[in-house]
Amino acid sequence: MDATVSVELGAEDAHLEVPWQAGDLRYYDLKRHPELLLEVPESHNREMAEFLTAMNSPLSMLETAKCDAWLSDRIEEQEAIYAAGWKFGSYVDLIFADPKARLGFAGHENFAKRIARLLRRAPDIPSAAEFIVRRCRYGPGAAGAEVRHVHPSAPKSVAPGTPEGNNSDAAEGFYLTFYLFGYGDDEDEARRRWGIALKIVENALLQLSAMHRRGSDQTEPPPPETMGALRGAG
Repeated sequence: MDATVSVELGAEDAHLEVPWQAGDLRYYDLKRHPELLLEVPESHNREMAEFLTAMNSPLSMLETAKCDAWLSDRIEEQEAIYAAGWKFGSYVDLIFADPKARLGFAGHENFAKRIARLLRRAPDIPSAAEFIVRRCRYGPGAAGAEVRHVHPSAPKSVAPGTPEGNNSDAAEGFYLTFYLFGYGDDEDEARRRWGIALKIVENALLQLSAMHRRGSDQTEPPPPETMGALRGAG
């Protein structure tokens, strides 16, 4: 699997504010209230629902903040290497479950590099993952206590000047945006490859979470079930 890491910390780059509400869109705390998953519109997508469930489970060192998924036949020049006519894409904004870890840039960048290295060891499949380190402003209680879950279909960034942006008690930190694309000759093939790749990323993130609990910094190849799924994804 192709996997890359980038950093976007400029004033005009996308950023996140946690928690917030915009109109009818509101935050659901899936980490502490997994039963609210059905309130998230993207939960109708089985693969995405499984990923959200895994990332907000006690086994994960992460929480999810937003997500979206889409199908497109617009293939960019840099994607021509996949020789595909369709792609199925998604993004998920991820934050660390540990409030203190949310505030450090190095921890986010190191985690993104580790997951990318792990994914590159997987057998080749027409898919691409990208992890972007971005700025996040954590509102009152978010940096030192409970953080609520931003609704997945919310915009990817919040413009400066919102009430949350003016809150003097907010803590400046970081988060990861995880993009994933699966490529295929038709819609079904693109979505199928995306779903397999998403499961691979899910397993890899849970593996890193397990190593974090054990205090290990080493990354290992994906587990046998993951390798088997990839081999059958042609």
